[in-house]
Amino acid sequence: MDAIAEAFKSVPRVDFVPEWLKDHVNVDTALPIGAGQTISQPSTVRMMLEWLGAQPRDKVLDVGSGSGWTSALLSNIIGSKGKVFAVERIPKLLEQGRENCKKVGALNVQFFQAGKSFGLPLHAPYDRILVSAAAQKLPIELLDQLKVGGKLVIPIGHEILEISKISDKDYETKSHPGFIFVPLSLACR
Repeated sequence: MDAIAEAFKSVPRVDFVPEWLKDHVNVDTALPIGAGQTISQPSTVRMMLEWLGAQPRDKVLDVGSGSGWTSALLSNIIGSKGKVFAVERIPKLLEQGRENCKKVGALNVQFFQAGKSFGLPLHAPYDRILVSAAAQKLPIELLDQLKVGGKLVIPIGHEILEISKISDKDYETKSHPGFIFVPLSLACR
């Protein structure tokens, strides 16, 4: 079994949704988690994690961590020697994500309140950056926080960009169209 499939098995979505939605976790759709935010549909999360390509021991930034599901999945994929830095703007969701990760044993995740700039420059650079909300345009600050050889996966409008940092100034970008996300400006800035 590959690392992503194992993470999905080990970190069930049911532990990251409100009680009243627990009967709906197996439906492949986004579900509300409070404060106008959603937990993304499993098929989209799986694709984004595949494009991200996180590896054991990676240092990963999870922007718009919500209820903590993607943070816990990343924690499982990178293993105990890796580290996940989760950033969320909404205090209630930040605390919810922290508690949810603690409950499922994702102990290599640290949660941070989003500040005035995108991402978390304090702990940069990162091997991988995952953004779970749609930006109107690419936040250059996130590219600056990425290591050379690293990868950023981010929704922009109705597409998901997979950006590999080749050198300090060179990037390779693949576009995956046809997605809908909550706006990044509401989720983590």
